[in-house]
Parts: sequence; C-alpha cells; structure tokens
Amino acid sequence: MESKINTLNAVGTIRSTDVYKLLLKCIPAQIAGRKGDKYICEKFTVTIDNSPEVRIPVLEQWSYVYNVNKNYRDETSYVLGIDHRPFENLIDAEGNIVPQDKAYHVYNAFIDYHALCTVFPERTSSGNGIQDLERIGQKIVHTSSFSKPEVSVNTLVSEGSYFQNGEVTLEFKGIGLYRDAPCAIVGYDSGASRFAMMMEPSPGIEVQTNGSSHYKGDIYKNLKTNWVEKVILEEIVVSETIIPGPSTAIDAVSERNITILNISQDEFDLMAKIHPIKLQQ
Repeated sequence: MESKINTLNAVGTIRSTDVYKLLLKCIPAQIAGRKGDKYICEKFTVTIDNSPEVRIPVLEQWSYVYNVNKNYRDETSYVLGIDHRPFENLIDAEGNIVPQDKAYHVYNAFIDYHALCTVFPERTSSGNGIQDLERIGQKIVHTSSFSKPEVSVNTLVSEGSYFQNGEVTLEFKGIGLYRDAPCAIVGYDSGASRFAMMMEPSPGIEVQTNGSSHYKGDIYKNLKTNWVEKVILEEIVVSETIIPGPSTAIDAVSERNITILNISQDEFDLMAKIHPIKLQQ
C-alpha cells in the first residue's frame, strides 16, 4: 500500500510531498485459528517532504486481529479495533522523532486499508452494501454514509476529533482484468465529507484543523477468489488550521493518492528485503 500526499500552494504548485508505504500480510481467520483475520505489518516506510525513505522499526512484525462484522466501538475506544498505542512517540530507523501530524498518517494508513479493502468490498451485516450490486451500471448508497467516527489517538489527536463521511455510493462499473484475473470493478465515492482534528504539539498549545474532503476511486475484486486485487483512491482535502495567537489561521489544500495491490508471496518477500520499497503495478 502506497499513500502519497501532495500539499499545494495557493497558486497550485506542490509545496511538499510525503509518501507512506506499507507491506501488510493477512492470515485468514480459518488459518489463524481466531475469530478474525490476523494482520502482520512486515515493513512500514515514510518519506517526509522529499527526504530519503526511512523505516519505522517499531511496526515491523506488529500484528492485530480484525473482524469486519464486529463493532469494536462497543468494546474498545480503538477505531476498527486497531490499537493506536504503537503509533505514539514514533522513532524512525535513523533515530529521529516522527512529527505528530506525520505519525497520525502512519496510523491512518491501517484505517484506510480496512475501509478500502474490508469495509466497502465486503458484505454488510445490516444496511446497504456491495451484496446489493447486481448489474453493471447500478449504484447504491452504502451504509457507511454520514457515519461520524471519532479519530482521537491519545497523544497524537485529542478527544473530540472526528471524520464524517458524506453520502457514500458504490457503483458496479463493469468486469475487467488485473494480472489476468477476472475482477468486478466497483467504484466508490464519499461525497462531501468533513473533519475536525485537535492536536497538542506541546503542552498548553492546542492546534485545531477543520476541513472538508472528497475521496473516490475503484476497487478490483477477484470474481474467483473474492479477494481484493487492487484499489486506487484519489482525494482532495481543503483545511484551515488555527494556532493560538493573532492572525494564525493557515489555509491548505492537499491531494492524496493511494494504491493498494495484492501481490504474490515471492514479491512480498522481495519487498521485505530490499530498501526502498517499489510497487510494481
């Protein structure tokens, strides 16, 4: 999984570029012998503002169990049940502290992965879901529409922060091939989403960001195996950040692109060994 974020100036030129890359292995529940699928992070690397790519050692071999039909918010305070404690006070392989806002994007990569690979492309236990798409050209409103999960992450993001979806639609676009595998191509569109994030980069200084987001893309789901083979996402984010003090409102526009690929064991093992990680579509 590769997430690329370009922050733009008012005139449309790119001010900075960050890239987050994740190698994630899934062991299905029936093989793992658990009530959910086990996920293992093999490697996570970051490239901040065009700096050299660097690993995040604490996440290597970190694992968790995920069940798409479980409402984790009933039992824990973790979004989708993903423990956010490993993402606090992140240190890269060079011994540098990962900035607070960048550390949040590291954590959020796992949330994005499950939204795109296990929430939208899997059957829902209640409400409209992918199971209701029966013919090419059909579009439905997904049950995740207008959901408003909290996104607080202890020392990274303060309580009261949230991301609220707009009207999320799924569309059965057609049948295509990915690496010679027949796939259903399902488009998703978030509509007008909005968010609010509060951070405290230093004691007593609270920074608040409010903004809107529009993300959309395509999911390629294997018709034979039912696995997701490929996901692409495009997102535009407009935000205003307020810092304590006079005239400190900062406007920003960023574009984010995500590519997720289902790769072979040999490809996975090769990427785990080499550095930097290079995705080959």
